[in-house]
Amino acid sequence: MRTQYAIRKLVERALFIKKLTPEIENEINSELTQMGYISDVDYEALELLMAEMDAGRIKLVPSL
Repeated sequence: MRTQYAIRKLVERALFIKKLTPEIENEINSELTQMGYISDVDYEALELLMAEMDAGRIKLVPSL
């Protein structure tokens, strides 16, 4: 993906569809590995995603 704030864009996609799919999760992990750091914007997006999952508004979809 390699765009500015790529993780935030992936989180936005998960929030939009209300699911964390294995594909989105793998892309987030890949971005974190490639970048080697996390920006404040991406960190805040991940915090929001985790809060939404804890509240039950985002479902974790298992891989098939």
